[in-house]
Amino acid sequence: MREQNPYHEDREELKELLRSYQNLKTGKNHSFLEEDAFERIIDYFDDKDSLTEALEAAELGMEYFPYSSQLMVKKADLLIATRKYREALVILEQASLYDSTDINLYILKTDAFLALDEQQNAVEILQEALQLFEGEERIELLFELADVYDDYEEFDKVFDCLKLVLEDDPNNDEALYKICFWTDFTGRNEESIKLHQKIIDEFPYNEIAWFNLAAAYQGIKLYEKAIDAYQYAIVIEEKFDYAYRNMGDAYLRLRKYKEAIEVLEKVLELTRPEDVIYEAIGHCYHKMGNTAQARFNYKKAVHLNPDDSKLHFKIATTYMIEEQWQSAIKQLEQAMRVHRNIPEYNLAMGECKMNLELYKDAVISFSNVVRNKPKNVAGWEALIRCLFKAEYYEEAMEQCLAAKKVTENKSIFIFYYSAALFFIGKNKEGLLQLENAMEKAPKLLKKFIELNPSILQNTSVVDVVARFKKGKKFN
Repeated sequence: MREQNPYHEDREELKELLRSYQNLKTGKNHSFLEEDAFERIIDYFDDKDSLTEALEAAELGMEYFPYSSQLMVKKADLLIATRKYREALVILEQASLYDSTDINLYILKTDAFLALDEQQNAVEILQEALQLFEGEERIELLFELADVYDDYEEFDKVFDCLKLVLEDDPNNDEALYKICFWTDFTGRNEESIKLHQKIIDEFPYNEIAWFNLAAAYQGIKLYEKAIDAYQYAIVIEEKFDYAYRNMGDAYLRLRKYKEAIEVLEKVLELTRPEDVIYEAIGHCYHKMGNTAQARFNYKKAVHLNPDDSKLHFKIATTYMIEEQWQSAIKQLEQAMRVHRNIPEYNLAMGECKMNLELYKDAVISFSNVVRNKPKNVAGWEALIRCLFKAEYYEEAMEQCLAAKKVTENKSIFIFYYSAALFFIGKNKEGLLQLENAMEKAPKLLKKFIELNPSILQNTSVVDVVARFKKGKKFN
């Protein structure tokens, strides 16, 4: 004998219910349906998105069972779905007279009030409900309340709700995941530390609690403590990739680049390759002076994200350290296809061109910087240095005066103006400008000399420098 298919039986039962419902609706016979049969029919139409038919079924059901809070709740749910919020609230209020212990009453009232933009009423309903329910239902209400506060940007109250959840249920994964974000967002790291220490005392093998504790330490820059907590998290769950990721960041903050590389490479083992991880590893190698490995990882990153101009720029900087100017230029061209006017890119391009003695091209790059960022001192300095290298001394003088004006008389440009005067043979004026610059910022003399080391053969210049040294104006 063949075994009956439960799904088939259920489907046939539903068909029979629908036939009875249609007969009852049209008055063909004296069919009768139980309350739960009406609920099932309403759900059937609701699942098919036939809201009008679902509402008709609910109304017919309430004719036969006028005191059924369950049918009232279902009708209210349908009214909310059809944006009839006030009608829904009336029905829900009526339902609560018959059964105030149904959590759905409070959740649907909340939905209706939120749809009407009546946040305070929504909050009051949920707070009222919190006094009536315990256990899982109370936790469900706390999550609802957290969502309400989130929608209305009362973020500290979101944190408070999640904290209450964890006080009731320390192992609640959803709350543990969410509170980590809200701890960082609200800056309530000290509270989070105390909360998670308490959870760990009770449940020492909860890896998420250890992770959250670490993240809170990291939030107040206690990186060593953060690393210790992350270590506990990965001992419990060795494939906890986010723990390795955050630990890598903590090591970076401590400038422990070798250790950072080790844990970041572990992230790559556990998850799909990410440009940000390769970039971070590249940064570590860069800081360690290993430009070849830095470049290797930056190239891995840019392969995954070719439109990230910043990555092309970082590759370029590794070539510049090695004085591979042409290779650097190629990467900078890639970066500037995406973002043409970023000062750092133009400065680097100008530097490369200048070292290749392509002075006109370099001047164009540096001019782009000062045109787009007129108060950028580095841009003006680079432009003027380039003009000196190209022996465009008159132009250098003009740019010194322009730089002084827009940067509010930065002392460096008085030094450069003095140097330009010496170059064109106006030694007396140059000397006066040098004395003026030395009065303002004697420590910048080095940059003046770098423009023309032979200037120290000028006895008048040497005398000025000696006078200021004797007066201890270099301190």
